[in-house]
Amino acid sequence: MTRSLATRQKQADPSEEQGTAGDRQVSFLERIDESIRRSAAWRSIFRQSYPNDERSRTMAVMNNVFLHLHPVRVLQHAVKFAYTFCLGGLSFFLFLVLTVTGVYLMFFYVPSATQAYTDILNIQAQVPFGLLTRNIHRWAAHLMVFFVFLHMMRVFYHGAYKPPREFNWVVGVVLLFLTIMLSFTGYLLPWDQIAYWAITIGTNMANYAPLLNKPSQLLLLGGIEVGQNTLLRFYVLHVILMPLVASIFLAVHFWRIRKDGGISGPL
Repeated sequence: MTRSLATRQKQADPSEEQGTAGDRQVSFLERIDESIRRSAAWRSIFRQSYPNDERSRTMAVMNNVFLHLHPVRVLQHAVKFAYTFCLGGLSFFLFLVLTVTGVYLMFFYVPSATQAYTDILNIQAQVPFGLLTRNIHRWAAHLMVFFVFLHMMRVFYHGAYKPPREFNWVVGVVLLFLTIMLSFTGYLLPWDQIAYWAITIGTNMANYAPLLNKPSQLLLLGGIEVGQNTLLRFYVLHVILMPLVASIFLAVHFWRIRKDGGISGPL
């Protein structure tokens, strides 16, 4: 029995020596990388290790807040440009462009009835890349309305609004109206003659809404006529409320695409 125990220890020693020799071959950077990946801080942030097979890739998608919005598998027809035209992706990309350029413009704009138009002129003439940024913001807004409308037409034409995607179709309709309202509220901010009369016509249209006609008009105007309160309210709607609501509906929209089986296929 003693001899058998000694034999087992002798058989175990070479493996330990091999493991020690293998550890010596690991570079210094590899040891640092391994120690970081085994640390509690790393494991608290990344719940899943690097995916190297189908199951681990699925777990990586399910455990990531950003990847979770996308399906684990994507059908081959869904990535063909000839079918989808990437209209939904282009619309979301333009939304990101509008967010970045809008935040930059906010640093140089004051929603004041006596200063707003002057700020626009200063942005175009004195702010570094101000004219370029404002033009990108304006054209991205026009293109977003155009692409969202084309995206809705494509979904309707291919029957992608049918069960089980009818709820996501309603979410898309809400996003279409939010896109139009974002464009309309931003139209007032330059506070020029075109913006002034456009908002006058828009608020007069709200006066013809059923039931809540007069309250809705007073809520938008902030009074009985277009003025400082109107500009401030449309500024808050444009830069805070509507982008926040649109972001929530976008997240729900992407999530429902995943839950409904990915991008719809041809009929």
